[in-house]
Amino acid sequence: MSTYNMEKQHKLGKLHALERICMLLDEDSFREIGSNITNLEDAFNIKKGQFPYDGVITGYGTIGGQKVVIYSEDFTVIGGTLGKQHGFKIANAIKMAIESRCPVIGINDSGGARIQEGVNALAGYGEIFYYNTMASGYIPQISIIAGNCAGGAVYSPGITDFIFVIDEISQMFVTGPKVIKSVTNEDITAKELGGANVHASKSGVAHFHMPNEKECFRRVKELISIIPPCYEDGYLHTNRPALPKYNENVTFNENLANIIPKESNHSYDIHDVINGIVDTDSFIEVQEEFARNVVVGFGRIKGVVIGIIADQPKFMAGVLDCDSSDKAARFIRYCDAFNIPILTLTDVPGFLPGKDQEYKGIIRHGAKLLYAYSEATTIKINVILRKAYGGAYIAMSSKHLRADFVYAWPTAEIAVMGADGAADILYGKQMKNMNPAEKAAFRSEKIDEYNEKFMNPSIASMHGYVDEIIKPEATRERVYADILMLADKRSIDVIHKKHGNIPL
Repeated sequence: MSTYNMEKQHKLGKLHALERICMLLDEDSFREIGSNITNLEDAFNIKKGQFPYDGVITGYGTIGGQKVVIYSEDFTVIGGTLGKQHGFKIANAIKMAIESRCPVIGINDSGGARIQEGVNALAGYGEIFYYNTMASGYIPQISIIAGNCAGGAVYSPGITDFIFVIDEISQMFVTGPKVIKSVTNEDITAKELGGANVHASKSGVAHFHMPNEKECFRRVKELISIIPPCYEDGYLHTNRPALPKYNENVTFNENLANIIPKESNHSYDIHDVINGIVDTDSFIEVQEEFARNVVVGFGRIKGVVIGIIADQPKFMAGVLDCDSSDKAARFIRYCDAFNIPILTLTDVPGFLPGKDQEYKGIIRHGAKLLYAYSEATTIKINVILRKAYGGAYIAMSSKHLRADFVYAWPTAEIAVMGADGAADILYGKQMKNMNPAEKAAFRSEKIDEYNEKFMNPSIASMHGYVDEIIKPEATRERVYADILMLADKRSIDVIHKKHGNIPL
């Protein structure tokens, strides 16, 4: 590897492909595969054998002792463009990861398809997409966008499980600024079109937004340490603790009972609840900047890895909309594919109403959430913290979608809608002819009546829709014991078919 090539990347504020691999993997663990493979065609002033390793370094190593397969595109070799051999090297790396039952990590830094190779370059992409799809749900696939990622190059990361973007370095778009200018006459910079911030907060394409490459690799290592390396190799399959004695008075976080405000229209930060349940500093949030009205991520309870989906009252009152439904549904499907138990923390006032949401297809997007929870056969535990209204109550891992256990805190409100709206609908005609004072008194009386009869977890518990009403402080111990109890869970409601048709 020439110093010149290293310097070329450094001048762009980037690490070289090999430096990236060495920084990510355990020291001296990397073994390169296919170092002598090069381009095979003479075309448009390109000579056969001109490009070393055809612009992508592939091999395997370890991260924290966990074996991984890795590939890293080298932008100093014809702009990291993908030719046939380049594409086939990546496809073979993914295939090796599948066969070895370990994660595959791709470091993307490419100008896209190598135009000089024509359809052969497209064939390379096709092979990658095929093996990405074969690997999906079997082994984790991680993409790091460490430079350009344009045209066909974006769709491989798009299929993978987790995409990392880096400030001032990452660029992802199907068509670049020059093409957009020629077609639509629109002026836009590459950063505005597909920079890290765009995909972390607006498009939802990225799952992790990092300030620099060093922090990016640190977070990748952290993620690798918590997710199973293969769908059959989760914590509960390899390290089964004994079922503990239960004591609801064992307290991990005494403040948990004081987080929910007394006024149901007041907000709070759901992270305080999450951190009061999971092991200290174990929560890794996914898509933190996108659809912030729902929080998803991984954590541990006494070492057991779980996936968490939680409504966030701090943003949009925790209401479900198109983007948050998509975000939660995809995370549910990831957890289910790898048999990671799912803990849902529910505080949802409903689906977001309005013309904009209807036009965007809230019906279709909300249906994805319903489908994902219904289809998931991994362990599903739901704790209703406060609001669980209407269709959103059903969608958030209700008993009706076959949650294994549904618990409610004493603050839970389970109903078709809030008491104010219910009173107006149920008694609107009756109040129409009342004077303001009479109307206010009558309305207040009916709101109190509705609250007493419906806005508590007792009715749902009586019907078996809530398994137990528990103290907030008991949540962690209860969930941990449930996960161990359900470790050998096997679904009995199985209809044999090729597959369902998720409302994409």
